Amino acid sequence: MLGLDSGTGGTFTAPAETHTFNGILFDMDGTIVNSTDAIVKHWHKIGKELGVDPSVILETSHGRRSIDTLALYDESKANLNYVSYIEGLIPREYGADAVEIPGARSLLASLEHINALWAIVTSGTRPLVTGWLDVMKLSHPQHLVVAEDVSAGKPAPDCYRLGMDRLGLAAEEKRAAVLVIEDSPAGILAGKAAGCRVIGLATTHSIEQLRESGADWIVQDLRSVTLTSGCVGVHGTIQVEIRHALER
Repeated sequence: MLGLDSGTGGTFTAPAETHTFNGILFDMDGTIVNSTDAIVKHWHKIGKELGVDPSVILETSHGRRSIDTLALYDESKANLNYVSYIEGLIPREYGADAVEIPGARSLLASLEHINALWAIVTSGTRPLVTGWLDVMKLSHPQHLVVAEDVSAGKPAPDCYRLGMDRLGLAAEEKRAAVLVIEDSPAGILAGKAAGCRVIGLATTHSIEQLRESGADWIVQDLRSVTLTSGCVGVHGTIQVEIRHALER
């Protein structure tokens, strides 16, 4: 787990910290699963259909809604019916190309076991998210916020505000005790703008990008995020230990 970040000289050796949260909001791709290889194949297919160099699409597509990405190249395809259809195919066509982020399975199972308040807040569509959870056999949250649910995607804070609302944590005094776990700069910016604390995972972007986006902690993966005790009562607070974070 311990390592040196060659880009900054920082090390993942910060002392363990324990914090109390009312709920946890997870991004999906790069946070719970790593579907990079599958997504690359998907955008190569779409790029060929659009007559656009897929490498150009991939430069800005991560962490953004597909509908926003497609609008840059073909507005006729920038609609939720089309996006839901093509994204629903990804887990079925490229399921073997995805892997879970280390620590994700155990953390989600722990949250489910204690009946904690948690949700997935993602730029993907519902068919994409549920498809990956089914293919990977991971815990399903009671609440999802997906691309179809908001008019403005990340880095706008709308999705995380909606996630807190669905967990019953939208009140200002509860908002600061909500934890967002993200891997992309756009997602980190969205979580911070929504008033949450944010853990940045160094799974898809550079340490410097995560720092510049304002992540409160940066860790290598979800093995550094564990529960230290159960909730206090039904839907009570969650005690989270953050280990091996990047030294500040």
